[in-house]
Amino acid sequence: MSSKAEQKQAITALEEVENRIHVIREQRVMLHSDLAAVYQVETRVLNEAVNRNLKRFPKDFVFQLTKDEFDSLMSTVTSNTGRGGRRKLP
Repeated sequence: MSSKAEQKQAITALEEVENRIHVIREQRVMLHSDLAAVYQVETRVLNEAVNRNLKRFPKDFVFQLTKDEFDSLMSTVTSNTGRGGRRKLP
């Protein structure tokens, strides 16, 4: 049986993941940077792994955001604008 501290930690982790989920094109999605953070790897490493194994994922698993979609997320996602920020659309 889990202790109360473990249960609280699990709930906190679940809430962190839920807070990283966005609705885009009527689908619940996570940005690659957020998914990489969940798995505790660099975004670059996650992207490389997905690109090497594209056949293992459904066709709608990965898609590129448009500029408008990205701009609409900027109101809810923290960006390092003026300090490097993202070089490519997520």
